Amino acid sequence: MFALVQITPVYWAGFVGFILICLALDLGVFHRGAYKVTFKSALTWTLIWCSLAMLFALALVRLRGKHAALDFLTGYVIEFSLSMDNVFVIALIFTYFQVPDKYQHRVLFWGILGALIMRGFMIVGGTALVQQFQWTLYFFGGFLVFTGVKMLFVGEGKIRPEKNPVLRAARKLFPVSAELDGHKLMTRLNGRRALTPLMIVLLMVETSDLIFALDSIPAIFSVTTDPFIVFTSNVFAILGLRSLYFLLAGAINYFRYLKVGLSLVLVFIGVKMLIDPHDDKNPMWFQIDIPTTISLMVVATIILSAIVLSVMVAEREKRTGVNRS
Repeated sequence: MFALVQITPVYWAGFVGFILICLALDLGVFHRGAYKVTFKSALTWTLIWCSLAMLFALALVRLRGKHAALDFLTGYVIEFSLSMDNVFVIALIFTYFQVPDKYQHRVLFWGILGALIMRGFMIVGGTALVQQFQWTLYFFGGFLVFTGVKMLFVGEGKIRPEKNPVLRAARKLFPVSAELDGHKLMTRLNGRRALTPLMIVLLMVETSDLIFALDSIPAIFSVTTDPFIVFTSNVFAILGLRSLYFLLAGAINYFRYLKVGLSLVLVFIGVKMLIDPHDDKNPMWFQIDIPTTISLMVVATIILSAIVLSVMVAEREKRTGVNRS
């Protein structure tokens, strides 16, 4: 029986260093030029990032034990599932701004890098808050139930750049070029530094991820409050988001029931946070301890069922010639 390893700053630095190396290789070696990402390439990279996450889970078994590895795996599945909704929003943003296919990968690279930094700060703050005030978990649970129900009954939102406060602030600080300058985010306009349309798209992507993080980060607190597990599961899910976008963007119509599935996942996680015993000193009559394995099975079943049902209905309509309005 191996002794459990204490997660010290050395392990944090090692993990962050590994991620930075992966990102440097991604942009500097494998995706240096501007080109359209093919379905085969997207599938390959999705499998690569998923495989790295599974290898990390195996490493956690040795370092922190099976319970920590299961917490990571459950958190990863939750975060990866919730990121699918972000994929559809990104697709709407790219369509609205008519971003050429060959530039989409670079925009998502910088978007994901920014998302990792933002989520890192949010995780540190959220973990400190939960550890100091256990009752905030009930607040997060109620918020997730509300968000899940709202997502279930509210239709797709529209892209409204004019109402984005980040874009309004950026336009006040910098002029915006009307034309693309390759894959550059900044250019020169009348002798001044100016934002390119790709930078505007990047700001929209970052803003959308910030909004989705308000759901996904509280969701993982239903599994664990260990900051290392929360952070690493978020990072691996975000790293796979870009390849997942290119994998799913061309087949969005095949996943019409995925939003319903994600809504049910949020409601389930929210209810779990509301009924889980967070504080032994103040037990409540309705507290029920739902094992992590059960949570993992429920989330995976909901998402897979939504995907399978979506594909079955889409294929049936395709065979019968029915076109959903």
